[in-house]
Amino acid sequence: MHIKSDDEGPSVLEDPVAHLWRGTVALRVVTFLFALGNAVIQSSGYARPWLAWVVVGVMAAWSVFTIQAYSRESGRLPWIVVADLVVACGLMATSVLIMTPMQLLANVPLITTIWACGPAVAAGALAGRYAGAAAGGLIGLSTYLIRGAMTIDLVRDVVLLAGAGFVVGMASSTARRSAVRLAQALRTEAATAERERLARSIHDGVLQVLARVRKRGLELGGEAAELAELAGEQEVALRSLVAASPVESTVDGDADLRPALQLLATQKVQVSTPGTQVMLPAVVALELTSVVREMLSNVDKHAGVDAKAWVLLEDLGEEVVLSIRDDGPGIPEGRIDSAEAEGRMGIAKSIRGRVALLGGTLELQTGPGEGTEWEVRVFRVGGVR
Repeated sequence: MHIKSDDEGPSVLEDPVAHLWRGTVALRVVTFLFALGNAVIQSSGYARPWLAWVVVGVMAAWSVFTIQAYSRESGRLPWIVVADLVVACGLMATSVLIMTPMQLLANVPLITTIWACGPAVAAGALAGRYAGAAAGGLIGLSTYLIRGAMTIDLVRDVVLLAGAGFVVGMASSTARRSAVRLAQALRTEAATAERERLARSIHDGVLQVLARVRKRGLELGGEAAELAELAGEQEVALRSLVAASPVESTVDGDADLRPALQLLATQKVQVSTPGTQVMLPAVVALELTSVVREMLSNVDKHAGVDAKAWVLLEDLGEEVVLSIRDDGPGIPEGRIDSAEAEGRMGIAKSIRGRVALLGGTLELQTGPGEGTEWEVRVFRVGGVR
């Protein structure tokens, strides 16, 4: 993989399996030379030597074409690999016309010899281990149909062909995953550096001004106190934004739940999260954030202007637990059911519906003058993926 430096322009990631394709090209050259040498040695015993040289000529032309195609990223296309497999099997089948029955029974190498293994390697480099193994198996099946008999040598060749395609495919898949992880690490590093730069700038400027406005407004009182409260809320929001971890995701589509929750912190809302990542499927993290946002919205609407809320995130391994508590007056008994009957579906759909969709559980503890506490539990196995 090559990453262009800043003076070369924007960062560009080369095809992570380019080295496998270069190996495929080298293999095609070496195996053709082997097939050519085999034809020279065996031609005197062939039933149709002229046809053998025609096939060798076609192999040479096709080798030139595939070498040019596989040497360019734009030429590494599925149809070319499939055509390579068809051509290899087709040329291999001409061995029935070229060789004598005695040569076929004596396990004399077919006209294509090991040149035919190229498509298995190319399929593995292009589409992974199963495609490589399947291509190797098809080449082995063609060899069996041409020979007409199952021998130890034939079984060995099939195992080697399928195994080679499988191993190259594994290397291809691993290289692609590693490239994605490296790209994510580079993006995260760049985002963290930019966040730290902005944090320094904000801390030296905006946050200090807001803190001064809040302090002076409280000293003056009256309408200035209201402005001081607004400045304080913005100060807390900015501090939360700066302190929040950068959003990260994995190759499998998982995301860290902490950053989205940390951004919900305000002067009245305190958010506590673990020091390590809490990775969940991205859709689950999004839905849980929406649930918490809806609960905090209810606190703002119904718990009173002075009410405060606390959000606690716990990672218990097999499950993730979210606790949302406020110090408001609590929810009167039967109030949720009556609100649902009146058509106000905030809790029923935005909260209960989302948690049910995730396959989680929702518990409510409340009472007059006791505040409200919701507990959401979502298991990592099952639910929406």
